[in-house]
Amino acid sequence: MTRQDWLRKWFSYALALLPVWWLDAYILSRWPVFGVTPVLLPVAVTAVSVLEGVSGGAGFGFCAGLLWATYPGGYGSRVLLLTVMGMFTGALAQYALAQTLMGCVFSSAAVLAALELIRVAQELFFLRSQLLPALSSAIPQLLWTLCWVPVVYGIFFRVFTRVGGDRLA
Repeated sequence: MTRQDWLRKWFSYALALLPVWWLDAYILSRWPVFGVTPVLLPVAVTAVSVLEGVSGGAGFGFCAGLLWATYPGGYGSRVLLLTVMGMFTGALAQYALAQTLMGCVFSSAAVLAALELIRVAQELFFLRSQLLPALSSAIPQLLWTLCWVPVVYGIFFRVFTRVGGDRLA
């Protein structure tokens, strides 16, 4: 792949992130379902990681983490968190999973569960909530976000097939 092809590929991924970000930040956040809203940026990182592997997932995770850190109530460790999760998800997809929708669903479930556990642990540590109320919001959010995995994966899979991405396995 030439440098120009590489730049075109990652510019296409960045453009594909825009509708996902728009949905996440401006549409779905306004209409909670069962009191929760989905978090689509980690799913986007997972989708790209499944398709592109370790380095692609880590780089995309870094960029998406920068975007996610600008959300209201965001914090800078989200950058590191999405970078590491993109790296691990890419390694999992490269060596253990298939580059399919089911691989993305499995990886997204693992990433979202880890993010929810971190959030619940923070709430418990800072005494903002008890365990059961924290879990009662974490589980519906995880399930509602998983419903959006096929949409997000479809967006990035279309980019992957258009820009000539290489299959990992």
